Amino acid sequence: MSVKRESLADIFSLISFGFIIGMAVELFVAGLSIDQSLQSRLMSIPVNMVIARPYGIYRDWLLAWGGAAKGGFLRSTVLDILAFISFQMPVYAMLVAGTGASREQVVTACVGQIGALVLMARPYGMWMQVCRNWFTAGSLRTA
Repeated sequence: MSVKRESLADIFSLISFGFIIGMAVELFVAGLSIDQSLQSRLMSIPVNMVIARPYGIYRDWLLAWGGAAKGGFLRSTVLDILAFISFQMPVYAMLVAGTGASREQVVTACVGQIGALVLMARPYGMWMQVCRNWFTAGSLRTA
C-alpha cells in the first residue's frame, strides 16, 4: 500500500472510530447533550488528523517488534493495548492540561482514561486494519 493511501486510511479510521465511540461515551456515559457531543467530536477531528498517521506508524513498529504476526490474537491484543496507551495517554494528558487543569486533575483524568483505552485498543487496531484494507489500490478500483 502506498504511504498516501495508508495515511488516508489511518486518518479515516481514527476520525470515524473516535467520532462513533467518543459520541457514544459522551452521550450515554458522560451525559452530554447531542449538541455538546457533536461540538466535541468536531473539535477532535483536527487533532485526530494530526496524530492518526504517527500513531499508525508507531503501532506498526510495536506490533512488528513484539512479533504480533507470530503470536496470535492474545499477543496482538496486548501489543495493541500497549501501543494505544503509550501513544494516546500523553496526547490526552496534553489536551487535558491545555484546558488549564491542575496537575492533580490531569493525573486523575489520565488514570480514569486507562480503562477506556484498554477497552478500545484492540477494536481500534482491528478497525484500522479494515480501513487499510479498504484503501488498498485493488479495493478502490472501479469496474
